Amino acid sequence: MPDNIRSSVVTQGVQRSPNRAMLRAVGFKDEDFTKPIVGIANGYSNITPCNIGINQLAQRAEAGVRAAGAMPQMFGTITISDGISMGTEGMKYSLVSREVIADSLETVCNGQSMDGVLAIGGCDKNMPGAMIAIARMNIPSIFVYAGTIKPGHYKGRELTIVSAFEAVGEYSAGKIDETELMAVERNACPGAGACGGMYTANTMSSVIEAMGLSLPYSSTMAAEDAEKAESAEKSGVVLVEAIRKQILPRQILTRKAFENAIAVVMAVGGSTNAVLHLLAIAHASEVPLTLDDFETIRERVPVLCDLKPSGRYVTIDLHKVGGIPQVMKMLLVHDLLHGDALTITGQTIAEVLADVPDEPPAGQDVIRPWDNPVYPQGHLAILKGNLASEGAVAKITGVKVPSITGPARVFESEEACLAAILAGQIQAGDIVVIRYEGPKGGPGMREMLAPTSAIIGAGLGDKVGLITDGRFSGGTYGMVVGHVAPEAAVGGAIALVREGDTITIDATKRLLHLHVSDQELAQRRAAWQPPQPRYTRGVLAKYAKLVSSSSLGAVTDLNL
Repeated sequence: MPDNIRSSVVTQGVQRSPNRAMLRAVGFKDEDFTKPIVGIANGYSNITPCNIGINQLAQRAEAGVRAAGAMPQMFGTITISDGISMGTEGMKYSLVSREVIADSLETVCNGQSMDGVLAIGGCDKNMPGAMIAIARMNIPSIFVYAGTIKPGHYKGRELTIVSAFEAVGEYSAGKIDETELMAVERNACPGAGACGGMYTANTMSSVIEAMGLSLPYSSTMAAEDAEKAESAEKSGVVLVEAIRKQILPRQILTRKAFENAIAVVMAVGGSTNAVLHLLAIAHASEVPLTLDDFETIRERVPVLCDLKPSGRYVTIDLHKVGGIPQVMKMLLVHDLLHGDALTITGQTIAEVLADVPDEPPAGQDVIRPWDNPVYPQGHLAILKGNLASEGAVAKITGVKVPSITGPARVFESEEACLAAILAGQIQAGDIVVIRYEGPKGGPGMREMLAPTSAIIGAGLGDKVGLITDGRFSGGTYGMVVGHVAPEAAVGGAIALVREGDTITIDATKRLLHLHVSDQELAQRRAAWQPPQPRYTRGVLAKYAKLVSSSSLGAVTDLNL
């Protein structure tokens, strides 16, 4: 056993007999006091289908840790269901929960001097929250994804949670009746698992696999399949070996690992939220990473996978044809992946991928051949201009018209915007502006899936632009731009837009421009007054005081 195993019961033995007495009460025997102590961070809850299956996975992981010769100690952490809180005030707590999850893992693992941690999560913020904590603590760690949901079915088509949001827009536009709306709702989510397309949860699980902190193929497994539980148990065994070898997260979370992760996000058509979360994980890892790095990698990595929301297939379809290892092998063969990056198994990425074919299987089109990609370049574009001097993020896949110029329709909240869309007040050619929804202004940077889905449902997806200092769900697509920074609450240019101003969104030129003179903007800025905080106590008030710009990952420990 390495000298730097840190559990107090191991390093100090009988000198810490009160600690040992407490541990005997939870099942430790004499022979267990020389074993590494492994935290099992269990994100189980029945709040959301994403996390409802986690307890069984935690028990299998616990068995793996114990069989490998370590002592598991299980503890709980929180989750927020983005899909359930979407469109409500509760959504303001979603991004905040990322920080709470990170803080809780750090608090327990460091407070109990654990030698390693196996974190299990399912909903969107579970993954980046755990990764931030893992990077901060730098003790041997592995992540276990709870798995993706299987698609629902109705009238011969596959459904996901986004189908239900879009059905609301279709119903409001008179395209479907209430019977059809309710049928979609009843069939969209058939069981356990995170939202089924390449939305935020599946994007982030893919990111963690690409970075080497979860096992190969584990990021695209279905929650309810037996292989998911088997992978959880194997993860416990692998982690104990990493503790013995002292393979530490910061040996894995290098600049090369982040570049690998960004390349995979582009290749699979992943969520805009990956930008925000990777910036935050990089900050915790003390690895330099900026928005410009995403644009650099986007220019050379094609979109290889035809996945929802803008494509046709769901994540279990990707799993059936080779999953993330198949995508990574294609990138590696074309010199777009760092094969010498380390993984938690002790192998390099190249070694992990050694037996994976260079090309995807024939007879399928979930993963396209290299010479016939879905798009020749990545889908997450970083836009800048006088409306976003620090940058903004646009998902440009599935967009038929990459540039739009039109009059601004300005809303001070998501609710006000959604009401206008459902009332038929947004017309083709409009540029919808939703502001004061950023990290500080929201606070919490809500996702705008309800308005964007309503726009799609109304048949305006290719005819209306939308910009916001808030975020988008991984299920969002269309001519939409989020993460506009600086945000409105700190006096960013988005706060100065007036109803009827002309705005251009140009994905090709990566431009977000407000057609107002510098002199006029200066006059508006001089007259602008910051709004009163929406919350003055509690976790949202604390978050608003601490949180950084979205262009820096919306982290809460930047200026401490």
